[in-house]
Amino acid sequence: MIPVFSIVGKNSNTGKTTVLCSIIGELKSRGYRVATIKHDVHGFDIDHPGKDTWKHGQAGSDIVMISSPKKFAMIEKVQVEYTLDEVLEKISNVDIIITEGYKRENKPKLEVYRKEAADELLCEDDELFGIVTDVQFDKDIPQFSFEQVKEVVDLIEGKFLKK
Repeated sequence: MIPVFSIVGKNSNTGKTTVLCSIIGELKSRGYRVATIKHDVHGFDIDHPGKDTWKHGQAGSDIVMISSPKKFAMIEKVQVEYTLDEVLEKISNVDIIITEGYKRENKPKLEVYRKEAADELLCEDDELFGIVTDVQFDKDIPQFSFEQVKEVVDLIEGKFLKK
């Protein structure tokens, strides 16, 4: 089973995406294959009007795939949102999966906290394996500054990528 954890934060603008991208870069520099899943509660559209794949969907196709020598994408119309575990089943050929969001799922979490964006942590202590923060919490959980990307990835590597 591919290890998975979620990067979460109480509000927008805490720095989740910035932290995630830094972690991805460090994991890639260490030779790992990484998959990410972004949870969007508002819905999204990655297909653009006028493009062939958009036309396929407009014509009624329930699943539209596009493949090239360098990329592959699948757009599937769903009646009900997939659970995180259902999405995870679709991923293979990577060393680790990192989600951004999925605050309420039962995966280990790395919380990103910035004092100007939130007044308290989102997660309970038992949900967290680490905190990236600009303040110090009185908790027995590893805590890192936003600049300590290598140290965060050392923790991730030790916890999820033991060779």
